[in-house]
Amino acid sequence: MSLLTPSGAVIVKLMGEAQRGPRREGLFALWLTLRLAEDLLLLPPQPERSVKRRVVALEKRLSSMSLPGTLRRALVAALASLGEPSRGQAAAVLHQLVVPAKEALGAEAAETLTRAARAAAQRG
Repeated sequence: MSLLTPSGAVIVKLMGEAQRGPRREGLFALWLTLRLAEDLLLLPPQPERSVKRRVVALEKRLSSMSLPGTLRRALVAALASLGEPSRGQAAAVLHQLVVPAKEALGAEAAETLTRAARAAAQRG
């Protein structure tokens, strides 16, 4: 498990400020996905089997959450990409979530993902 990254800390702050409902659940789902993507960058890397188990667990968790439709579709696509984990995927997965996050959760969440994707690209 990863420690709270700067991007993760911003998402957690946004969760704390959001009222209960689809927006807060969307931020929580985004945070879980962000953690999973950023963990692909760990050295030494996590075993592929472990990452795949986390993807399956996150898919199950997302299925019970009330999420905005555009965000749900983007998260499903991101998890499909993470199903075959590689270090280079982290930036691409985070980048593909920027626009849906902006539409569903606001500009600050999208800017946070943009920064996380850039940091992942530099580390990957």
